[in-house]
Amino acid sequence: MREDVESLDIRDVTANWVNAQVLERQIDERIKALADLSDTPLFFGRLDYLHTPGADRAEGAEGERFYIGRRHVHDADGDPMVIDWRAPVSQPFYRASKKDPMDVALRRRFGYTGGELTAYEDERLSDPAEAAKTSRLLQREIEKPRVGPMRDIVATIQPEQDEIVRSGLGGTVCVQGGPGTGKTAVGLHRVAYLLYAHRERLARTGTLVIGPNRSFLHYIEQVLPALGELTVRQATVDDLVAHVEVRGTDDAAAAVVKGDARMAEVLRRAVYSHVTLPTEPVVVVRGSRRWRVPAYELEDIVRELLDRDIRYGAAREALPQRIAHAVLVQMERAGEAPDDRVQDAVARNSAVKAAVKAIWPVVDPAKLVLRLLTDADFLAEHAEDILTEDEQKTILWAKPARSVKSARWSPADAVLIDEAADLVERTPSLGHVVLDEAQDLSPMQYRAVGRRCTTGSATVLGDLAQGTTPWATRGWGEALAHLGKPDAVIEELTAGFRVPTDVIAYASRLLPHIAPGLTPVASIRENPGLFEVRPAAGTADVVAACAELLRNEGSVGLIAADARVPLLAEALTEAGLPYLAPGEETTQETRLTLVPASLAKGLEYDYVVLDEPQAVVDGEPDERTGLRRLYVALTRAVSGLIVTHGAPLPAQLD
Repeated sequence: MREDVESLDIRDVTANWVNAQVLERQIDERIKALADLSDTPLFFGRLDYLHTPGADRAEGAEGERFYIGRRHVHDADGDPMVIDWRAPVSQPFYRASKKDPMDVALRRRFGYTGGELTAYEDERLSDPAEAAKTSRLLQREIEKPRVGPMRDIVATIQPEQDEIVRSGLGGTVCVQGGPGTGKTAVGLHRVAYLLYAHRERLARTGTLVIGPNRSFLHYIEQVLPALGELTVRQATVDDLVAHVEVRGTDDAAAAVVKGDARMAEVLRRAVYSHVTLPTEPVVVVRGSRRWRVPAYELEDIVRELLDRDIRYGAAREALPQRIAHAVLVQMERAGEAPDDRVQDAVARNSAVKAAVKAIWPVVDPAKLVLRLLTDADFLAEHAEDILTEDEQKTILWAKPARSVKSARWSPADAVLIDEAADLVERTPSLGHVVLDEAQDLSPMQYRAVGRRCTTGSATVLGDLAQGTTPWATRGWGEALAHLGKPDAVIEELTAGFRVPTDVIAYASRLLPHIAPGLTPVASIRENPGLFEVRPAAGTADVVAACAELLRNEGSVGLIAADARVPLLAEALTEAGLPYLAPGEETTQETRLTLVPASLAKGLEYDYVVLDEPQAVVDGEPDERTGLRRLYVALTRAVSGLIVTHGAPLPAQLD
């Protein structure tokens, strides 16, 4: 199929060089999408239908056989050999069961090792003599060792996951899922499905995946390309709001206030405070005639624009046209017949320009936020009855910056500037946005993401128990309201596929202390996994645990409190154990990653050594946040976890 595309000759089918350039780019993208992936088989399943799908099920009608894979594959004659997993005819591969066989006689799963077919397994779903059973190939695929970036899960999507993946483009879906429930994979596969089902629409409007940090984005970046989808942009929230260079940080108290949704009203007041009601008329001179628009009429125009729900900048652009229209009305009354060109000329008149500058001046979003954070009186004026005096003092800078460029902006400041920028000029909306690890966003960050999908939909993914910021989401209803999607459907995934039974049971001891209302994850893994809690006399014992786990196949993560990472890095180097930083791709030669606890969220390793749980808790500003960080660290393992500690374990783990 790729060779067919490479051999295309477009010299005689393009009208001009522009068309040729566009077509060449489309061909290049098609060639990239058809790239071979050596360890990724083209098909992973087979469906034998009792009857041909869509045909009349008359007596004696023959069924049909379909191979299911990551991509549509056809032969030299154009006949399909493999059906795309997203096609309607593939859906029973994920949904059919003994209770509801969906007209499937046989479902076959294929097992692979390094891209080579090594096993298969059959389920005769319509045969009443065959009992329902758990798929061993499915279990083996879930437990397969992980080296390199995140893999797709098209061969192992479960019915409850498939329902979310195939939900329509029109609605927003929020997925609450504990560790190992596959919520990230569900979100990415939903994007792939939507691009398949609504390709033309999303090609125009665009799609975006938002992750918590660069390490996480690097980890997931190969999932969509492996499914043939190359056009999805990936970013962090900080990337979206990068109007200024971020060089500073806030303490927790200031960040909480700046991230509060009330700041949106403070900013709105500050932006529109620049509008001054006119007290003088505008006099426009054209030839020998003078046309006068009185102050009261100008005031009516300004008040009408203020009452309309349009952006500050759009209203400012409309004001000279409104003034010009008032002049044209006078011209017509005087017997003239002005047209649109005359109105445009009046709108550009120096007197009109001067009036607009005085009434509705240009607002620079960054300068506005800088003034709010450095001018106590300006902040007090616009935060009256919104922020308390203590809250205002909390966000005021101790040392005012002289300019936007010299200011040491924090991540929360950049979000405020983004809000102000949207008040001035509407942020373009995308067709679909996936927001992962959403529980860590502040209300103002939710608003920033929501601005990117005002006319589109979203997939929101997160786990309230893993909220590790002081402003972490308290409930999905509140978060979705800030996102601008209050009517979103909330789904909960509780079946755990990644984390072994003994490991998730141990981590779940923390749930009553960090998220009392959540349903604990129930692991469906038959293998309980390796789990051990060991006293450690020093870093040598931690290094020994890493070396022990490296004797197994797959990746190993050493997770530790951020403050202990340099000490452990030195110990690993002295022991001659090579290691990577989060986001660097593991290889067969280097399979150990040293992970600061603050960056562990969303990552997974076959085996994990967790160093000093109490230090992880103590590294956060409060105990609840620390216990949530520990919960994240405890749930990164796919096959085994060793907890090492010299200090006593947190009491909540008893």
